[in-house]
Amino acid sequence: MNLFDNLKSLGARTPVQSEDPTRRPAAVALICAPDPDAILIIKRAERLGDPWSGQMGLPGGRASVTDSDLMATAIRETQEEVGIELDLMDCIATLDDLVPQTVQLPRIRVRPFVFLLERHREVIPNEEVAGAWWVPLDSLLSDGIYGVYEVRPGDLVMNRPGYRLHDGVIWGMTERILTPFFELLRK
Repeated sequence: MNLFDNLKSLGARTPVQSEDPTRRPAAVALICAPDPDAILIIKRAERLGDPWSGQMGLPGGRASVTDSDLMATAIRETQEEVGIELDLMDCIATLDDLVPQTVQLPRIRVRPFVFLLERHREVIPNEEVAGAWWVPLDSLLSDGIYGVYEVRPGDLVMNRPGYRLHDGVIWGMTERILTPFFELLRK
């Protein structure tokens, strides 16, 4: 699979966007880079009161009043969390907005932005991030990586679809971003 060939066509599609005023806007950055084709995955630090504590995900967070728009949110959060400076020109697509599927999570709406970099960049995690890795696309799409896994958010035990990596399972909203993204890449 060649990211350059398939990613650039993503920009032509119109994403489904929600402007629900009862949900606080947030954004994440799905960052892609070649040689080998990979995406940046982070593991959130374990923090009291954080509903995504310790989970695998993408850099991002809630919009700030200082952000001009949600793309600015994704760019700012990426720089803060992993030390990577993204440029508006690096953004090649916007994916469909998502909301949490459980009432226990904050009332947010998340807009994923796809960024394509020329190369893998050094990652410098801040205190919100326990780890960050360039995960080769081939390994994420390998047989046996995607499945239903037991996950333990807080005191709950659930079986959810996800991608099992050496450092944990990508599930929840991040799985709901990556799975359609991978389907679009295969088209």
